[in-house]
Amino acid sequence: MNLKRFGVPAVIATAAVLALSSCASNEGGATPEESASSLAGNLVGAGASSQDSAQQAWIAAFQTANPDVTIDYDPSGSGAGRETFLEGASDFAGSDRAFKDEELAEGGFAKCAPDTDIVELPLYISPIAVIFNVEGVDTLNLDAATIAGIFAGTIVNWNDPAIAATNEGVTLPDLAITPVHRSDDSGTTENFTEYLGAAAPDVWTFEADGVWPIEGGEAAQGTSGLVDAVTNGNGTIGYADASRAGDLGTVAVQVGDEFVEYSPEAAAAIVDASPLAEGRAAGDLAIEIDRTSTEAGVYPIVLVSYLIACQEYAEPDNVELVKSYLSYIASAEGQDAAAEAAGSAPISDSLREQVVTAIDSIQ
Repeated sequence: MNLKRFGVPAVIATAAVLALSSCASNEGGATPEESASSLAGNLVGAGASSQDSAQQAWIAAFQTANPDVTIDYDPSGSGAGRETFLEGASDFAGSDRAFKDEELAEGGFAKCAPDTDIVELPLYISPIAVIFNVEGVDTLNLDAATIAGIFAGTIVNWNDPAIAATNEGVTLPDLAITPVHRSDDSGTTENFTEYLGAAAPDVWTFEADGVWPIEGGEAAQGTSGLVDAVTNGNGTIGYADASRAGDLGTVAVQVGDEFVEYSPEAAAAIVDASPLAEGRAAGDLAIEIDRTSTEAGVYPIVLVSYLIACQEYAEPDNVELVKSYLSYIASAEGQDAAAEAAGSAPISDSLREQVVTAIDSIQ
């Protein structure tokens, strides 16, 4: 999807130039439209549909600041994005999970110089909302075992005692539950099934996977397809990037002794409470989310979506452009643009420092 038609306030791609531009603006200097940019060329990215709204905002701002740059991002899904990047058909990828250790060991990233690493930057943090469409019900409190039972097909009616037990005073209809899952290889699915397996292992006995692991329910392509299926159904329930929940009913998830509704703040809290994966290259900032945390105020069904690039590109043509675009996304301005467009959680300052160091290492 070519998004160069959008226009929002401009940014400059490196931290030094960002600072200088801010000072000039404050002192009555050049407006963004008057600022000169030497960047030119075309970047191709593909991957996570969860990032789509954020990518539209990022691309619009970056292209406004750099009129000789065109960036195309295809929200084809995380699995397709990783495959496209592996094959060398894109300059960068968006993915709702990091590459696994065994995938990294296989290597073969066609755009990257041989025997070099990749950088994985956690630049889009968002809660995954459990969304449903039941007339007259706007929100439900559910524990992990009940959510897992619904999607595993062992809880099949909305007035099931397990749902009623945590929703005193809510009128639950005698209505069949229709779980909706993604039909494509999806990082959102992988994050959701990882949560189910970690938080309700006695109920959800399947491995975390981007491909839905069981038969039954209704399948829909991409985030938009899943949201449409839940919206147009009756008694439907699904999972999607929270920015797409709209007017659908949503679930408050049990964490410890409380039920926590999704929010950018709660999503950021669980990320800051989780460690980086061990054994990775210096620029690979994969995070291992603590899905079973009982800390107050954290929301455990969260996706950390990555921007993925080569540590060293085989051809240097677009290196400066890749670094500049990623630098903007990581900046406070870029993170705020995504928060406004998609409701995501801006990364913390400490995480930004690590991300900037990783971007600086790209060559």
